[in-house]
Amino acid sequence: MSVEKKTAREPCCSKLKMFLAAMGFVYFAKAFQGSYMKSSVTQIERRFDIPSSLIGFIDGSFEIGNLFVIAFVSYFGAKLHRPRLIGAGCLIMAIGSFITAAPHFFQGPYKYETSISHFSASNDTESILPCLTNGSLTHDNEIPTVEIQAGCEKAASSSLWLYVFLGNMLRGVGETPVMPLGLSYLDDFSREENTALYMSLVQTLGIMGPVFGFMLGSFCAKLYVDIGAVDLDTITINYKDSRWVGAWGLGFLLTGGVMLLAGIPFWFFPKSLPKQGETETEKKSNVLEGEQDRFIPDNNKHSTAPNKPASMAVLAKGIMNLPAVALGIITGGFIMKKFKLNVLGATKICTGTSLLAFSSMLIQYFLQCDNSVGLIIQCLSNRAPQVSYQQNTLISSCNMGCSCSLKHWDPICASNGLTYASPCLAGCQTSTGDGRDMVFHNCTCIGESPLPFANMSSVLGQCPRKSDCDYMFKFYMAVTVIGAFLSACGATPGYIILLRTINPELKSLALGIYILIVRTLGGIPPPIYFGALIDRTCLKWGTKQCGGRGACRIYDSGAFRNAFLGLIYGLYSLSYVLWGILYNRLSHREKKLALKNQLKAPEQDDNGVSSGNGNVSSAIVKCSENPDQETTI
Repeated sequence: MSVEKKTAREPCCSKLKMFLAAMGFVYFAKAFQGSYMKSSVTQIERRFDIPSSLIGFIDGSFEIGNLFVIAFVSYFGAKLHRPRLIGAGCLIMAIGSFITAAPHFFQGPYKYETSISHFSASNDTESILPCLTNGSLTHDNEIPTVEIQAGCEKAASSSLWLYVFLGNMLRGVGETPVMPLGLSYLDDFSREENTALYMSLVQTLGIMGPVFGFMLGSFCAKLYVDIGAVDLDTITINYKDSRWVGAWGLGFLLTGGVMLLAGIPFWFFPKSLPKQGETETEKKSNVLEGEQDRFIPDNNKHSTAPNKPASMAVLAKGIMNLPAVALGIITGGFIMKKFKLNVLGATKICTGTSLLAFSSMLIQYFLQCDNSVGLIIQCLSNRAPQVSYQQNTLISSCNMGCSCSLKHWDPICASNGLTYASPCLAGCQTSTGDGRDMVFHNCTCIGESPLPFANMSSVLGQCPRKSDCDYMFKFYMAVTVIGAFLSACGATPGYIILLRTINPELKSLALGIYILIVRTLGGIPPPIYFGALIDRTCLKWGTKQCGGRGACRIYDSGAFRNAFLGLIYGLYSLSYVLWGILYNRLSHREKKLALKNQLKAPEQDDNGVSSGNGNVSSAIVKCSENPDQETTI
């Protein structure tokens, strides 16, 4: 009598589940660190006075770091101690985060461009303001001497952005073994039907990282960069101003510490584990040695939404968008496990959800706010308000005798609801108050405006947009959340496609080549050419302390939307050509497998007896006439 072998019940705290929990934590820490970097690039761009194209190059340094070690990880990683390699990667990522934060503490006090700091007065007195006739302000054609230029550049520490580049590149080096080795470790030692569920759980925990990362980025963006070192009452800008720089370096210290903790458990896991459901003595010797990675496009630092302050934008993205992504990843993994879909089914899910997400992105093109309020506006006499894109249009009869510099960016909001580039260009004569509470009076350009106005006064900062922008922003966020959910539903099926379409013998090499191509074409160039494209939509460039063009202060929202979304639409359309080719190849593959299985399956008669022409390569038939003769069929 045969005794049926019972499968040993897996303990609730098995090593595989502990590894799963550790992977979830490191995914959280990795996403926490990466999302904070994304939320801080605007602050870094302003702090170092660099254009979007250069900040895109800095952002792409993460992918450059990946490329340095991807060949080693692809070829040797699966043969070495995978958990310890992941632990070492976490240590490198923590060091990279600390190096990224270093310039925040090395640089001197932040000096933003302004023309009014020397004209502030106490609350009970008035002060003469920049609209002067003696030409006391710096003219646009003044160029510092070589000696002054060199000393100024040194004092500004403009080259310290290289530390950010190096730290971000080290983060890329350390991140390389986490995804391919960690997920292949789970795939090797878990049941095949559980792989999709485990991957979706890891990714879901990872999605929680950006929630906290963007919240931290929003918090640090509201803290002044030199908090604790300067008197905040003397600062004339707030976090809504385009010249504001938050305390970006503090967050990198925290994210580096979390990453350091996340890597500790991996130093104590064994090189291999028994297959899930087996004991140590039943452990298979031939485990698959492979690794995998999947490029997920990074969120660009810019958004096509009706523009909110940077701190509010990243907070909205973290609280509303990312939970939808987490739910989408869980949904995709549940569908794969519930319906036991094959590779072709996973391809259908990926393509379908991508098309739906693309449809939601098409809707975003029509969500915009009025571009005529909150920008650089100069009211000409006896004419309607004009949006000023060129510097020479900022001068009119109301400010012609003020000796105004066209390079200064000190936006003020007038009582008529228009934004002027500076108090001087608005023709303001006097001011009261100090710091952010300054109020400007007797602004002659306001008086010549054809729009209704209560008085000829103005306050610091750009005017708020119209009330319908708040409604438009809420609608935009709703569409974005739906699109994020739909796109995330295809994440887990995408991983399954990668794992199931590669031969076990070639898994490591094939995935290494795949990752190399993705990092080279999809990771490094996009931030650079997207940044260069965005730079072309800038309306007002800032001015560095030493002269020359600094960071962009304000963009043409219409041109920004056309360029940014237009390029994304083109790339999306190209991806569907590739999806079509993949689906065609996989469908042919499934048909061949089905035909092969049909030929292997033995045909049975009505009594359930095999007819013999199934999985038989040859049959020996003895002829009844000559029993000694054998014929091979």
